Amino acid sequence: MPVADLDDRIATPAGLKLTGLDHVEFYVGNAKQAAHYYRTAFGFSLTGYRGPETGVRDRVSYLLEQGHIRFVLTAPLRPEGEIAEHVHRHGDGVKAIALAVEDPRDWPEIPLYGDTVHRFVRPGETVRRFEPLPADPLAKPTGLRAIDHVVGNVGWGEMDRWVGFYRDILGFDLYQSFDDKDISTEYSALMSKVMANGNGRVKFPINEPATGRRRSQIEEFLDFYGGPGVQHIAMLTGDIVATVAKLAAQGVDFLRVPPAYYEELARRVGRIDEPLDELARLGVLVDRDEEGYMLQIFTKPVEDRPTVFFEIIQRKGSRSFGKGNFKALFEAIEREQDKRGNL
Repeated sequence: MPVADLDDRIATPAGLKLTGLDHVEFYVGNAKQAAHYYRTAFGFSLTGYRGPETGVRDRVSYLLEQGHIRFVLTAPLRPEGEIAEHVHRHGDGVKAIALAVEDPRDWPEIPLYGDTVHRFVRPGETVRRFEPLPADPLAKPTGLRAIDHVVGNVGWGEMDRWVGFYRDILGFDLYQSFDDKDISTEYSALMSKVMANGNGRVKFPINEPATGRRRSQIEEFLDFYGGPGVQHIAMLTGDIVATVAKLAAQGVDFLRVPPAYYEELARRVGRIDEPLDELARLGVLVDRDEEGYMLQIFTKPVEDRPTVFFEIIQRKGSRSFGKGNFKALFEAIEREQDKRGNL
């Protein structure tokens, strides 16, 4: 929906006092099985439930938590309706990015790119909506602490429109910007702008394709997701080596870069605290800016469709998004695209 077409009432949320990112809700085909995966692979705890037993007749939802991260997994109970249609079109994917605000007033949610929405909730409201559950004996925590950013993919020429949405509707500012010279390989390219709230704690990068010799990862996502949507969620950890080791042991698959990447790493980023041999063994990438350095790694898609994936990130002062890793990372993504026949 073009920003200019949004109902005039929606302009008011720019005055809301944002306190953080409250939760991300996924619409999935089978919430019970999806919850099992996020508990045993990513280490989330099942803390709440909503469904027929609690008076909800059309859906089942599970609340999962780890650190300050909340995921809500929702599945339809019947083959018709919005949730079933969303899953049919997109596969398992993000429906809502919920923002915690002091006073949501009369705007519970507003439309975002594709079928995604931003939801406004009071702090603590989400947890109160669920039937609490006892301590989860199945969860295997991995040290994930908080959501660093949520990345959306939009179509050709759509990035600046949604930059305007965040600026004009939500009062966000441009945090960082990358063009096709920053994010390109021999075959493909993309552009990205990062929007953030006033204190920079809530960040939303927006990607769009750029012209290249072959199809970019953004084009592949748009094709298989059936339009714009959330591409990946970056989750913070205080010890990426320990977290990634646990995730890998629990079945999470990660993208890998060639060994040559690590031969040049010390020269490129300088001294770091983490052992290079461990980073190479796990496949963790490192980048430095004027404020420090950051470590990151990306999972392979966690759905059968090549759509949604996750980033694990640790910040050691850096506010960047790994610009120095873009080429190696996107070449790794292209190798996976080629295996699928989608490059």
